[in-house]
Amino acid sequence: MSTPRVFIIRHGETEWSLNGRHTGISELPLTANGEKRIRATGKALVGDDRLIVPSKISHIYVSPRRRAQRTLELLDLGCHERLGEDDGNIEHGKEDLISRVKVQITEDIREWDYGDYEGKTSPQVREERKAMGLKENWDIWRDGCPGGESPTDVSERLDRLIADIRTRFHGKAMGKKPDDEKMKGDVLVVAHGHILRAFAMRWIGRGLTEGVSLLLEAGGVGTLRYGFRSAPDGDETDSSASYEHNRIEEPAILLGGAFVVDLVDNIEKS
Repeated sequence: MSTPRVFIIRHGETEWSLNGRHTGISELPLTANGEKRIRATGKALVGDDRLIVPSKISHIYVSPRRRAQRTLELLDLGCHERLGEDDGNIEHGKEDLISRVKVQITEDIREWDYGDYEGKTSPQVREERKAMGLKENWDIWRDGCPGGESPTDVSERLDRLIADIRTRFHGKAMGKKPDDEKMKGDVLVVAHGHILRAFAMRWIGRGLTEGVSLLLEAGGVGTLRYGFRSAPDGDETDSSASYEHNRIEEPAILLGGAFVVDLVDNIEKS
């Protein structure tokens, strides 16, 4: 049986991501190097024999910010038209794909609203807080941002998005066989550094105030899915029999996966 996944993809490099400035509502383009690296990521990870299989994608959520939308375009998932600025469901896709890729621009996955700290680096924030007589050991996961969002604010909108994914897409995909041509369920979320790290924490039910020791580099890709549970008979001879995959109650972060055998064989032959 199949286990649907969520791929979280951080937008490519910008000038502000290079120098550590908090970038929430500000619109910045990707750097030339950022665009080049995203194209390389698409070639490496997207395809019928790759990690992200376009025909298995049920839905794509993307931030309203142009840097996230440009990243999605460069991944070459069939979204060649430039995305609009309005919220809502927008359909794009290559005619040769088994199914069109559905894209939804949503405020629920926009970057953390940094408020008064927009455009500032962490050292600048600490200096500003010191001058104001506030504690210098500012932690966004604990303190949030004055004039912006608190951890509770962020958790509420992410929980809403996660519930939407599980209700509309993953719940329907649970229990279907991997070779079922109609089987879909994978979801892409293309957004930003802080919000995607927060998304991963909320995915597994952890509070943001617990601290988030996760990293996601500009242009990075992460995988979220559901945990494995050993089969009752303890048979470990066959991975398909040794684990029960379809446990929507057991969300997990996939730290790594094995290479696809066919892909390795093709590389070795070439």
